[in-house]
Amino acid sequence: MKIADIDPNLKVPETLELPDIRWLDARSGEFVLYGTRVDDPGEPYRRLPADVAETVNEGVVFLARNTAGLRLRFRTDSPYVALHAEWDNQCCFSHMPVSGVCGFDLYRIIRGTDPEPEGSEPEYAGTFIPPFSSPSGFESVLATPGGMQDFILNFPLYNDVTRLYIGVSETARFEAPAKYRPVLPIVYYGSSITQGGCASRPGNAYQSMLSRTLDVDFINWGFSGSARGEEAMVKHIAATPMSIFVCDYDHNAPDAAHLEATHFAVYKTVRDANPDLPIVLLSKPDVRTIHPQVYKENMRRRDIVRDTYERAVNTGDKLVYYIDGFSLFADDDPQSATVDGCHPGDLGFHYYRLALEPVLRKLLAELEK
Repeated sequence: MKIADIDPNLKVPETLELPDIRWLDARSGEFVLYGTRVDDPGEPYRRLPADVAETVNEGVVFLARNTAGLRLRFRTDSPYVALHAEWDNQCCFSHMPVSGVCGFDLYRIIRGTDPEPEGSEPEYAGTFIPPFSSPSGFESVLATPGGMQDFILNFPLYNDVTRLYIGVSETARFEAPAKYRPVLPIVYYGSSITQGGCASRPGNAYQSMLSRTLDVDFINWGFSGSARGEEAMVKHIAATPMSIFVCDYDHNAPDAAHLEATHFAVYKTVRDANPDLPIVLLSKPDVRTIHPQVYKENMRRRDIVRDTYERAVNTGDKLVYYIDGFSLFADDDPQSATVDGCHPGDLGFHYYRLALEPVLRKLLAELEK
């Protein structure tokens, strides 16, 4: 038997029976795409230009088409939202559920005004979960309360998406969706943790949590195993319009020596191109380990990131900030923060949110003065 035959709450619908449905291309005018500056109709979705990815490394070439951080915002009165996603192959790995790797999730803004009222954080409306084997894509649907309201659709954290269609009722109306607060996106650069591994669904990656809490757009340039501070990638980051830069690639530096050789240079390249940009530096969280040599290496990495911060401050930089990875999982229940001692689960990403939120909130408030 299959588990879905025993527990119907675990069943994932594989066919839609909606006689009044009409499908709209997600790139049509009813929808606004966020999280990427690359949007070529007729091409697969991607978060980094192909010509940039090809100058970085093979991993980034592969991962640049993963849709981490991409979001649609739209406003409709449809009594349901359906989804038809297509891809060339399905990404799956042992650490992370299908719902996070290649699922979508939906939030609704209860009071969808522009700007949103204080305290009106979007509400989770459900997850579009693919069947475990979906080699070319899937369809799914979520009921809504009806009435005109704003929605945010989060794309998969790892899978590619070649085509996406949104289904609504035949009589559904659309209006212009609410916008994010009027600042440039926050840019996050880093490892698999930055990409979203291993959140149970896209909305539980820490950048998505912060985006909803702070009502701010963002770009996710987390590349699993492939963020190594390469000059080509850093120059692209430095040339990207952004409100805040969050640098968290400690995990992907092959060793402490590589991190030491690149980390200050990453900061300096971005700073030289953006003298008034707030820069937040993170060190990795998994520094507590039972292996003495690994612990020693991790503490050295932590010191390298901290040293970049101190060097920057000593040169007079008043817009650089440091968050100690050692402190990220220090409270409440650190033993339950990860799935493997490294990658956060939902609790771990909640801790990331708690650590970053007061810093980012303060910086955004300063930018809006």
